[in-house]
Amino acid sequence: MNPFYEAALNENRRQFLGRGVNAVGWAALSSLLAKEGLATAASPLANNPASGVGPHFPPKAKNVIYLHMVGGPPQQDLYDYKPKMEEWFDKDLPESVRNGQRLTTMTSGQSRFPIAPSKYKFAQHGQSGMWVSELLPETAKIVDDLAFVRSMHTEAINHEPAITMFQTGNQIAGKPCMGSWMSYGLGSLNENLPKFVVMIATPSNRDQEQAISGKLWSSGFLPGEHAGVSLRSSGDPILYINNPQGVPSPVRRSTLDGISKLNQVKYDQLGDPETLIRMKQYEMAYRMQTSVPELTDLTQEDKATIDLYGEASLKPGSFANTCLMARRMVERGVRFVQVYLNNWDVHGNVAGRLPSQCKDVDRATYGLITDLKNRGMFDDTLILWGGEFGRTVYSQGQLSKENYGRDHHPRCFTIWMAGAGVKGGTIYGETDDFSYNIVKDPVHVRDFHATILHLLGFEHEKFTYKYQGLDQKLTGVEQAQIVQALLA
Repeated sequence: MNPFYEAALNENRRQFLGRGVNAVGWAALSSLLAKEGLATAASPLANNPASGVGPHFPPKAKNVIYLHMVGGPPQQDLYDYKPKMEEWFDKDLPESVRNGQRLTTMTSGQSRFPIAPSKYKFAQHGQSGMWVSELLPETAKIVDDLAFVRSMHTEAINHEPAITMFQTGNQIAGKPCMGSWMSYGLGSLNENLPKFVVMIATPSNRDQEQAISGKLWSSGFLPGEHAGVSLRSSGDPILYINNPQGVPSPVRRSTLDGISKLNQVKYDQLGDPETLIRMKQYEMAYRMQTSVPELTDLTQEDKATIDLYGEASLKPGSFANTCLMARRMVERGVRFVQVYLNNWDVHGNVAGRLPSQCKDVDRATYGLITDLKNRGMFDDTLILWGGEFGRTVYSQGQLSKENYGRDHHPRCFTIWMAGAGVKGGTIYGETDDFSYNIVKDPVHVRDFHATILHLLGFEHEKFTYKYQGLDQKLTGVEQAQIVQALLA
Protein backbone atom coordinates (compact mmCIF):
# COMPACT_ATOMS: atom_id res chain seq x y z
CA MET A 1 0.00 0.00 0.00
CA ASN A 2 1.15 3.56 -0.71
CA PRO A 3 2.43 4.86 2.69
CA PHE A 4 0.91 8.30 2.17
CA TYR A 5 -2.49 6.79 1.35
CA GLU A 6 -2.18 4.56 4.42
CA ALA A 7 -1.37 7.57 6.62
CA ALA A 8 -4.43 9.37 5.27
CA LEU A 9 -6.60 6.38 6.13
CA ASN A 10 -5.22 6.41 9.69
CA GLU A 11 -6.05 10.06 10.19
CA ASN A 12 -8.35 10.35 13.17
CA ARG A 13 -11.66 12.18 13.19
CA ARG A 14 -10.35 15.15 15.20
CA GLN A 15 -7.50 15.69 12.71
CA PHE A 16 -9.86 15.43 9.74
CA LEU A 17 -12.51 17.73 11.17
CA GLY A 18 -9.88 20.18 12.38
CA ARG A 19 -8.42 20.47 8.90
CA GLY A 20 -11.86 20.46 7.31
CA VAL A 21 -13.22 23.21 9.56
CA ASN A 22 -10.17 25.34 8.79
CA ALA A 23 -10.59 24.80 5.06
CA VAL A 24 -14.32 25.62 5.10
CA GLY A 25 -13.75 28.60 7.39
CA TRP A 26 -10.98 30.09 5.26
CA ALA A 27 -13.00 29.48 2.11
CA ALA A 28 -15.93 31.39 3.58
CA LEU A 29 -13.69 34.17 4.88
CA SER A 30 -11.92 34.50 1.53
CA SER A 31 -15.28 34.81 -0.19
CA LEU A 32 -16.41 37.55 2.18
CA LEU A 33 -13.13 39.42 1.95
CA ALA A 34 -13.14 39.21 -1.83
CA LYS A 35 -16.56 40.86 -1.92
CA GLU A 36 -15.17 43.70 0.15
CA GLY A 37 -11.96 43.90 -1.87
CA LEU A 38 -9.92 42.99 1.19
CA ALA A 39 -8.51 39.59 0.25
CA THR A 40 -4.72 39.28 0.50
CA ALA A 41 -2.25 36.58 -0.38
CA ALA A 42 -1.48 35.90 3.28
CA SER A 43 -3.61 36.84 6.25
CA PRO A 44 -1.80 38.78 9.02
CA LEU A 45 -3.76 36.61 11.45
CA ALA A 46 -2.11 33.42 10.21
CA ASN A 47 -0.10 31.61 12.87
CA ASN A 48 3.62 31.74 12.08
CA PRO A 49 5.37 29.85 14.91
CA ALA A 50 8.86 30.76 13.65
CA SER A 51 8.28 34.47 14.10
CA GLY A 52 5.91 34.13 17.05
CA VAL A 53 2.31 35.22 17.25
CA GLY A 54 3.45 38.52 18.69
CA PRO A 55 2.78 40.34 21.98
CA HIS A 56 -0.30 42.42 22.71
CA PHE A 57 1.78 45.45 23.72
CA PRO A 58 5.50 46.32 23.84
CA PRO A 59 7.18 43.88 26.25
CA LYS A 60 9.54 44.91 29.03
CA ALA A 61 11.44 41.61 28.80
CA LYS A 62 12.78 40.03 25.64
CA ASN A 63 14.53 37.15 27.47
CA VAL A 64 13.90 35.10 30.62
CA ILE A 65 16.30 33.21 32.88
CA TYR A 66 14.38 31.00 35.30
CA LEU A 67 16.44 29.53 38.17
CA HIS A 68 14.28 26.81 39.70
CA MET A 69 15.40 25.43 43.07
CA VAL A 70 14.07 21.87 42.91
CA GLY A 71 12.83 20.54 46.23
CA GLY A 72 11.67 23.71 47.95
CA PRO A 73 14.14 26.01 49.77
CA PRO A 74 13.27 26.67 53.45
CA GLN A 75 12.07 30.28 53.44
CA GLN A 76 12.57 30.78 57.21
CA ASP A 77 16.26 29.85 56.87
CA LEU A 78 16.89 32.18 53.92
CA TYR A 79 14.56 35.17 53.51
CA ASP A 80 11.58 35.03 55.90
CA TYR A 81 13.09 36.13 59.20
CA LYS A 82 11.08 34.99 62.25
CA PRO A 83 12.93 36.04 65.45
CA LYS A 84 9.96 35.27 67.72
CA MET A 85 10.43 31.58 67.00
CA GLU A 86 13.49 31.56 69.27
CA GLU A 87 11.22 31.48 72.31
CA TRP A 88 9.18 28.68 70.72
CA PHE A 89 12.05 26.20 70.37
CA ASP A 90 10.79 22.62 70.79
CA LYS A 91 7.27 23.78 71.66
CA ASP A 92 4.38 22.30 69.70
CA LEU A 93 2.93 24.12 66.73
CA PRO A 94 -0.39 25.53 67.96
CA GLU A 95 -3.47 23.98 66.40
CA SER A 96 -4.77 27.52 65.91
CA VAL A 97 -1.87 28.09 63.49
CA ARG A 98 -2.11 24.80 61.65
CA ASN A 99 -5.91 25.04 61.63
CA GLY A 100 -6.42 21.56 60.24
CA GLN A 101 -4.29 22.09 57.13
CA ARG A 102 -3.18 18.88 55.50
CA LEU A 103 0.28 17.43 55.95
CA THR A 104 2.38 15.09 53.85
CA THR A 105 2.52 11.43 54.83
CA MET A 106 6.12 12.03 55.91
CA THR A 107 5.07 13.98 59.01
CA SER A 108 1.35 13.31 59.42
CA GLY A 109 2.17 10.37 61.67
CA GLN A 110 4.37 12.36 64.06
CA SER A 111 3.11 12.46 67.65
CA ARG A 112 4.05 16.15 67.89
CA PHE A 113 5.21 19.05 65.71
CA PRO A 114 8.07 20.79 67.55
CA ILE A 115 9.03 24.30 66.40
CA ALA A 116 12.51 24.54 64.85
CA PRO A 117 13.73 28.17 64.79
CA SER A 118 16.35 28.90 62.15
CA LYS A 119 19.87 28.32 63.46
CA TYR A 120 21.21 30.97 61.07
CA LYS A 121 21.71 34.66 61.76
CA PHE A 122 19.90 37.31 59.76
CA ALA A 123 20.69 40.96 59.00
CA GLN A 124 19.02 43.74 57.04
CA HIS A 125 20.57 44.88 53.77
CA GLY A 126 20.21 47.61 51.17
CA GLN A 127 17.89 50.57 51.17
CA SER A 128 14.96 48.15 51.18
CA GLY A 129 16.07 46.72 54.52
CA MET A 130 15.46 43.16 53.33
CA TRP A 131 16.32 40.51 55.91
CA VAL A 132 18.75 37.95 54.47
CA SER A 133 20.35 34.89 56.05
CA GLU A 134 24.08 34.73 56.72
CA LEU A 135 24.14 31.85 54.23
CA LEU A 136 23.68 34.31 51.33
CA PRO A 137 26.24 37.12 51.82
CA GLU A 138 26.69 37.80 48.07
CA THR A 139 22.96 37.87 47.33
CA ALA A 140 22.58 40.30 50.24
CA LYS A 141 24.63 42.84 48.25
CA ILE A 142 22.06 42.99 45.44
CA VAL A 143 18.74 42.96 47.35
CA ASP A 144 17.83 46.37 45.95
CA ASP A 145 17.90 44.83 42.46
CA LEU A 146 15.47 42.09 43.49
CA ALA A 147 11.73 42.05 44.16
CA PHE A 148 10.87 39.55 46.90
CA VAL A 149 7.49 37.84 47.19
CA ARG A 150 7.20 36.34 50.68
CA SER A 151 3.56 35.32 50.23
CA MET A 152 3.68 32.79 47.41
CA HIS A 153 1.34 29.86 47.83
CA THR A 154 0.10 26.80 45.94
CA GLU A 155 -2.25 23.87 46.48
CA ALA A 156 0.28 21.18 45.57
CA ILE A 157 1.97 19.56 48.54
CA ASN A 158 4.22 17.03 46.75
CA HIS A 159 7.09 17.69 44.37
CA GLU A 160 5.84 16.34 41.05
CA PRO A 161 2.50 18.19 40.92
CA ALA A 162 4.02 21.28 42.57
CA ILE A 163 6.89 21.72 40.11
CA THR A 164 4.56 20.87 37.21
CA MET A 165 2.22 23.61 38.46
CA PHE A 166 5.01 26.20 38.44
CA GLN A 167 6.28 25.19 35.04
CA THR A 168 2.97 24.70 33.21
CA GLY A 169 0.19 26.28 35.29
CA ASN A 170 -1.39 22.91 35.99
CA GLN A 171 -0.61 20.11 38.45
CA ILE A 172 -1.35 17.48 35.79
CA ALA A 173 1.37 16.90 33.19
CA GLY A 174 0.73 17.49 29.50
CA LYS A 175 0.39 21.27 29.32
CA PRO A 176 3.00 23.54 27.67
CA CYS A 177 5.57 25.03 30.03
CA MET A 178 6.39 28.73 30.34
CA GLY A 179 9.37 28.47 28.01
CA SER A 180 7.20 26.92 25.31
CA TRP A 181 4.56 29.62 25.69
CA MET A 182 7.25 32.29 25.33
CA SER A 183 8.74 30.55 22.28
CA TYR A 184 5.29 30.38 20.70
CA GLY A 185 4.46 33.97 21.58
CA LEU A 186 7.65 35.85 20.84
CA GLY A 187 9.47 33.69 18.31
CA SER A 188 13.19 33.58 17.60
CA LEU A 189 15.95 36.15 17.94
CA ASN A 190 18.64 33.83 16.53
CA GLU A 191 17.94 31.24 13.83
CA ASN A 192 21.10 29.34 14.76
CA LEU A 193 20.07 28.60 18.35
CA PRO A 194 16.89 27.24 19.96
CA LYS A 195 14.37 29.67 21.38
CA PHE A 196 14.13 27.67 24.62
CA VAL A 197 17.06 25.91 26.32
CA VAL A 198 17.12 23.80 29.51
CA MET A 199 20.10 23.09 31.77
CA ILE A 200 20.20 20.84 34.84
CA ALA A 201 22.90 21.92 37.28
CA THR A 202 24.68 19.39 39.49
CA PRO A 203 24.60 20.37 43.20
CA SER A 204 27.70 20.01 45.37
CA ASN A 205 25.70 17.93 47.83
CA ARG A 206 23.63 15.12 46.30
CA ASP A 207 21.95 13.61 49.35
CA GLN A 208 18.31 13.76 48.25
CA GLU A 209 17.60 14.76 44.68
CA GLN A 210 14.19 14.83 43.07
CA ALA A 211 13.38 13.42 39.65
CA ILE A 212 13.54 15.98 36.83
CA SER A 213 12.02 14.77 33.57
CA GLY A 214 11.63 16.13 30.06
CA LYS A 215 7.89 16.59 30.48
CA LEU A 216 8.69 19.75 32.47
CA TRP A 217 9.98 21.42 29.30
CA SER A 218 7.47 19.82 26.95
CA SER A 219 5.56 21.94 24.44
CA GLY A 220 2.38 20.06 25.37
CA PHE A 221 -0.32 20.83 22.81
CA LEU A 222 1.74 23.62 21.22
CA PRO A 223 3.71 22.73 18.05
CA GLY A 224 6.72 20.56 18.84
CA GLU A 225 9.27 23.17 17.81
CA HIS A 226 8.48 25.08 21.02
CA ALA A 227 9.72 22.32 23.33
CA GLY A 228 12.86 23.03 25.34
CA VAL A 229 16.22 21.79 24.09
CA SER A 230 18.30 20.19 26.84
CA LEU A 231 21.94 21.29 26.98
CA ARG A 232 24.18 18.67 28.59
CA SER A 233 27.27 19.27 30.73
CA SER A 234 29.27 16.27 29.44
CA GLY A 235 29.73 14.66 26.05
CA ASP A 236 28.03 16.37 23.13
CA PRO A 237 26.26 19.50 24.49
CA ILE A 238 23.16 18.39 22.59
CA LEU A 239 22.55 14.74 21.69
CA TYR A 240 23.40 13.82 18.09
CA ILE A 241 24.47 17.34 17.21
CA ASN A 242 27.80 16.12 15.82
CA ASN A 243 28.11 14.08 12.65
CA PRO A 244 28.49 10.32 13.12
CA GLN A 245 32.06 9.05 12.89
CA GLY A 246 33.19 8.90 9.26
CA VAL A 247 30.39 11.16 7.98
CA PRO A 248 31.80 14.46 6.61
CA SER A 249 29.73 17.64 6.52
CA PRO A 250 29.00 17.51 2.75
CA VAL A 251 27.49 14.04 3.17
CA ARG A 252 25.48 15.26 6.16
CA ARG A 253 24.20 18.21 4.11
CA SER A 254 23.27 15.97 1.20
CA THR A 255 21.44 13.58 3.56
CA LEU A 256 19.43 16.39 5.12
CA ASP A 257 18.52 17.74 1.70
CA GLY A 258 17.23 14.32 0.72
CA ILE A 259 15.22 13.94 3.93
CA SER A 260 13.79 17.42 3.44
CA LYS A 261 12.57 16.55 -0.04
CA LEU A 262 10.89 13.40 1.25
CA ASN A 263 9.24 15.35 4.07
CA GLN A 264 8.07 17.97 1.58
CA VAL A 265 6.42 15.24 -0.50
CA LYS A 266 4.68 13.94 2.62
CA TYR A 267 3.53 17.44 3.57
CA ASP A 268 2.20 18.08 0.06
CA GLN A 269 0.26 14.80 0.27
CA LEU A 270 -1.13 15.10 3.81
CA GLY A 271 -0.73 18.71 4.95
CA ASP A 272 0.44 17.61 8.41
CA PRO A 273 2.02 20.67 10.14
CA GLU A 274 4.21 18.36 12.25
CA THR A 275 6.05 17.47 9.04
CA LEU A 276 7.03 21.11 8.55
CA ILE A 277 8.20 21.28 12.15
CA ARG A 278 10.35 18.19 11.62
CA MET A 279 11.95 19.82 8.58
CA LYS A 280 12.69 22.99 10.56
CA GLN A 281 14.22 21.02 13.42
CA TYR A 282 16.56 19.13 11.10
CA GLU A 283 17.80 22.44 9.72
CA MET A 284 18.14 23.94 13.20
CA ALA A 285 20.26 20.96 14.29
CA TYR A 286 22.53 21.45 11.28
CA ARG A 287 23.03 25.14 12.02
CA MET A 288 23.70 24.39 15.69
CA GLN A 289 26.73 22.33 14.71
CA THR A 290 28.46 25.68 14.33
CA SER A 291 26.66 27.87 16.85
CA VAL A 292 26.68 25.55 19.90
CA PRO A 293 30.48 24.98 20.07
CA GLU A 294 30.96 28.75 19.98
CA LEU A 295 28.30 29.20 22.65
CA THR A 296 29.92 26.72 25.04
CA ASP A 297 33.50 27.97 24.57
CA LEU A 298 34.18 29.79 27.86
CA THR A 299 37.76 30.65 26.88
CA GLN A 300 36.21 33.76 25.33
CA GLU A 301 35.35 35.06 28.81
CA ASP A 302 37.86 37.33 30.55
CA LYS A 303 39.17 36.82 34.08
CA ALA A 304 37.00 39.59 35.52
CA THR A 305 33.86 37.80 34.35
CA ILE A 306 35.01 34.44 35.71
CA ASP A 307 35.77 36.12 39.03
CA LEU A 308 32.21 37.48 39.15
CA TYR A 309 30.69 34.01 39.01
CA GLY A 310 33.52 32.28 40.89
CA GLU A 311 35.95 29.56 39.84
CA ALA A 312 33.11 27.03 39.91
CA SER A 313 31.83 28.65 36.70
CA LEU A 314 34.58 26.81 34.80
CA LYS A 315 33.33 23.44 36.06
CA PRO A 316 30.84 22.01 33.53
CA GLY A 317 27.45 21.35 35.08
CA SER A 318 27.92 23.44 38.21
CA PHE A 319 25.24 26.01 39.01
CA ALA A 320 27.76 28.82 38.46
CA ASN A 321 28.58 27.35 35.05
CA THR A 322 24.90 27.23 34.06
CA CYS A 323 24.42 30.85 35.17
CA LEU A 324 27.33 31.99 33.02
CA MET A 325 26.01 29.90 30.14
CA ALA A 326 22.57 31.44 30.64
CA ARG A 327 24.01 34.92 30.20
CA ARG A 328 25.83 33.81 27.04
CA MET A 329 22.60 32.35 25.68
CA VAL A 330 20.41 35.40 26.19
CA GLU A 331 23.25 37.50 24.82
CA ARG A 332 22.97 35.45 21.61
CA GLY A 333 19.19 35.63 21.42
CA VAL A 334 17.88 32.55 23.26
CA ARG A 335 14.44 33.62 24.49
CA PHE A 336 14.01 31.42 27.56
CA VAL A 337 16.71 29.70 29.63
CA GLN A 338 15.52 27.25 32.28
CA VAL A 339 18.02 26.15 34.95
CA TYR A 340 17.19 23.48 37.52
CA LEU A 341 19.23 23.02 40.72
CA ASN A 342 18.30 19.96 42.76
CA ASN A 343 18.73 18.84 46.41
CA TRP A 344 16.70 21.50 48.27
CA ASP A 345 14.40 18.83 49.75
CA VAL A 346 15.68 19.23 53.32
CA HIS A 347 13.54 16.72 55.25
CA GLY A 348 16.51 16.24 57.54
CA ASN A 349 20.04 17.50 58.19
CA VAL A 350 19.43 21.14 57.34
CA ALA A 351 22.75 22.03 58.95
CA GLY A 352 24.62 19.56 56.75
CA ARG A 353 22.95 20.35 53.44
CA LEU A 354 21.72 23.93 53.35
CA PRO A 355 25.14 25.63 53.53
CA SER A 356 26.40 23.81 50.44
CA GLN A 357 23.18 24.57 48.54
CA CYS A 358 23.50 28.25 49.36
CA LYS A 359 27.17 28.27 48.45
CA ASP A 360 26.24 26.84 45.05
CA VAL A 361 23.76 29.63 44.29
CA ASP A 362 25.04 32.67 46.20
CA ARG A 363 28.12 33.82 44.27
CA ALA A 364 26.69 32.60 40.96
CA THR A 365 23.45 34.55 41.38
CA TYR A 366 25.32 37.69 42.37
CA GLY A 367 27.57 37.21 39.36
CA LEU A 368 24.67 36.75 36.96
CA ILE A 369 22.83 39.88 38.08
CA THR A 370 26.00 41.98 38.12
CA ASP A 371 27.17 40.66 34.75
CA LEU A 372 23.83 41.43 33.11
CA LYS A 373 23.95 44.96 34.53
CA ASN A 374 27.54 45.49 33.39
CA ARG A 375 26.61 44.49 29.83
CA GLY A 376 23.45 46.58 29.66
CA MET A 377 21.27 43.46 29.47
CA PHE A 378 19.59 43.65 32.88
CA ASP A 379 16.74 45.88 31.72
CA ASP A 380 15.81 43.42 28.91
CA THR A 381 16.18 40.17 30.85
CA LEU A 382 13.71 38.85 33.42
CA ILE A 383 15.34 36.69 36.11
CA LEU A 384 13.23 34.39 38.30
CA TRP A 385 14.39 32.46 41.41
CA GLY A 386 12.43 30.06 43.61
CA GLY A 387 11.21 26.55 44.33
CA GLU A 388 7.90 24.76 43.98
CA PHE A 389 6.90 25.29 47.64
CA GLY A 390 8.43 26.15 51.02
CA ARG A 391 9.21 24.23 54.22
CA THR A 392 7.53 23.81 57.61
CA VAL A 393 8.53 25.73 60.73
CA TYR A 394 8.19 22.51 62.72
CA SER A 395 10.85 19.86 62.56
CA GLN A 396 10.56 16.60 60.72
CA GLY A 397 12.35 13.95 62.73
CA GLN A 398 14.80 14.73 65.51
CA LEU A 399 15.27 18.32 66.67
CA SER A 400 18.23 20.01 68.29
CA LYS A 401 19.52 23.57 68.49
CA GLU A 402 22.07 22.74 65.82
CA ASN A 403 20.11 20.57 63.41
CA TYR A 404 16.59 19.76 62.25
CA GLY A 405 14.54 18.82 59.20
CA ARG A 406 11.63 20.55 57.46
CA ASP A 407 8.70 19.04 55.57
CA HIS A 408 6.93 20.43 52.47
CA HIS A 409 4.89 23.58 53.02
CA PRO A 410 2.77 25.02 50.18
CA ARG A 411 0.93 27.57 52.35
CA CYS A 412 3.61 30.27 52.13
CA PHE A 413 7.14 30.63 50.76
CA THR A 414 9.51 33.15 49.19
CA ILE A 415 10.58 33.72 45.59
CA TRP A 416 12.23 36.68 43.91
CA MET A 417 12.19 38.38 40.51
CA ALA A 418 14.62 40.84 38.97
CA GLY A 419 15.44 42.68 35.76
CA ALA A 420 13.14 43.78 32.96
CA GLY A 421 10.18 45.75 34.26
CA VAL A 422 10.60 44.58 37.87
CA LYS A 423 10.66 47.08 40.73
CA GLY A 424 13.90 46.29 42.53
CA GLY A 425 13.96 46.61 46.31
CA THR A 426 10.33 45.52 46.65
CA ILE A 427 9.30 43.31 49.58
CA TYR A 428 5.77 42.06 48.92
CA GLY A 429 3.54 40.00 51.18
CA GLU A 430 3.76 38.97 54.81
CA THR A 431 3.47 35.73 56.74
CA ASP A 432 2.63 35.11 60.38
CA ASP A 433 5.28 34.70 63.10
CA PHE A 434 5.49 31.00 62.31
CA SER A 435 6.02 31.47 58.55
CA TYR A 436 3.04 29.14 58.27
CA ASN A 437 0.14 31.30 57.01
CA ILE A 438 -0.07 34.41 54.86
CA VAL A 439 -1.36 37.50 56.64
CA LYS A 440 -1.02 40.06 53.85
CA ASP A 441 -1.03 40.16 50.04
CA PRO A 442 -1.13 36.49 48.97
CA VAL A 443 0.29 35.60 45.55
CA HIS A 444 -0.80 32.40 43.85
CA VAL A 445 1.15 30.63 41.10
CA ARG A 446 -1.47 31.88 38.62
CA ASP A 447 -0.75 35.48 39.69
CA PHE A 448 2.97 34.80 39.27
CA HIS A 449 2.34 33.59 35.71
CA ALA A 450 0.03 36.49 34.87
CA THR A 451 2.70 38.95 36.04
CA ILE A 452 5.40 37.25 33.96
CA LEU A 453 3.21 37.28 30.85
CA HIS A 454 2.52 40.98 31.41
CA LEU A 455 6.26 41.67 31.44
CA LEU A 456 6.54 39.72 28.18
CA GLY A 457 3.87 41.89 26.57
CA PHE A 458 0.87 39.56 26.82
CA GLU A 459 -2.57 39.94 28.34
CA HIS A 460 -2.83 36.60 30.08
CA GLU A 461 -6.58 36.31 29.43
CA LYS A 462 -6.08 36.79 25.69
CA PHE A 463 -2.85 34.82 25.16
CA THR A 464 -4.47 31.52 24.17
CA TYR A 465 -4.10 28.47 21.94
CA LYS A 466 -7.10 26.54 20.63
CA TYR A 467 -6.91 22.89 21.73
CA GLN A 468 -9.67 20.32 22.18
CA GLY A 469 -12.26 23.01 21.58
CA LEU A 470 -10.96 25.30 24.34
CA ASP A 471 -8.92 28.50 24.36
CA GLN A 472 -6.09 27.16 26.52
CA LYS A 473 -4.06 29.56 28.72
CA LEU A 474 -0.99 29.36 30.92
CA THR A 475 -3.03 30.89 33.74
CA GLY A 476 -5.86 28.37 33.34
CA VAL A 477 -9.55 29.00 33.92
CA GLU A 478 -9.44 30.41 37.45
CA GLN A 479 -8.97 34.11 38.13
CA ALA A 480 -5.43 35.45 38.09
CA GLN A 481 -4.16 38.92 38.92
CA ILE A 482 -1.08 40.84 37.79
CA VAL A 483 0.88 41.82 40.91
CA GLN A 484 1.24 45.51 40.09
CA ALA A 485 3.39 46.26 43.16
CA LEU A 486 6.20 44.20 41.60
CA LEU A 487 6.29 46.29 38.44
CA ALA A 488 8.56 49.28 37.94
